[in-house]
Amino acid sequence: MVEESNKKYITALIDKDMRVDGRPLDKYRDITIEYGISSKSAEGSAKVTIGETVVVAGVKFEVGDPFPDKPDEGTIIVNAELLPLSSPEFESGPPDVQSIELARVVDRGIRESKALDFKKLCIKEGEKVWLIFIDVYPLNDAGNLFDAAALAAFAAVKDARFPKYDEKLERIVYDERTDKKLPLSNLPVACTVIKVNGKFLVDPVTEEEDAMDARLTVASLENGNICAMQKGGPKPLNATEVMKMVELALEKSKELRKIL
Repeated sequence: MVEESNKKYITALIDKDMRVDGRPLDKYRDITIEYGISSKSAEGSAKVTIGETVVVAGVKFEVGDPFPDKPDEGTIIVNAELLPLSSPEFESGPPDVQSIELARVVDRGIRESKALDFKKLCIKEGEKVWLIFIDVYPLNDAGNLFDAAALAAFAAVKDARFPKYDEKLERIVYDERTDKKLPLSNLPVACTVIKVNGKFLVDPVTEEEDAMDARLTVASLENGNICAMQKGGPKPLNATEVMKMVELALEKSKELRKIL
């Protein structure tokens, strides 16, 4: 009963173009990005804060076998762990639907943007390639984990430096970090737009997410090209609504990209 009352309150506010924290519907909370927060335990790391939402991401390098159909390409592996300390809604244990979806959204935003040249991760064709592990950990979920996680993951990728690889011994010397960065060619960012009773807003807080009808996360490049999208929420979207949400996401992505 209390939850339903909260939803009605949030919906009534949004109907009047108002929000619980006083922001306009199309405005993000304050965003900060910190690089290199875990330089001793990861090859790249970053912490993103959007309002009270806090997400950290780390990048680790490993050497492994390439996929049979892509013998000259390395790859990325994204994992998202929803820690109980970040929200009472999260529980310890195997990855659930939420963590899997979060990891996939982050993965596709980087992978489909072609921002990272996988061919340049090849050490010896058909035998050894670099595997880039990206781990995402929300420290506090106050809404909009998708955008915070995507920003943190790509910031950590930007921060990453290759460790030394001893070709004779065929092993990584993690204690010796090189100055070589990952080969990046684009700056993909993800922007999430939610629909609440016919209104569209960005950067939802938890209460607004609870009241949403639908969600659309749009990953895009500097030129406005869309590289990935993910729809969520209990209700469908028609073509006109999708176009409006995409237009808003692309416009706000310009602001997010400046922060990176």
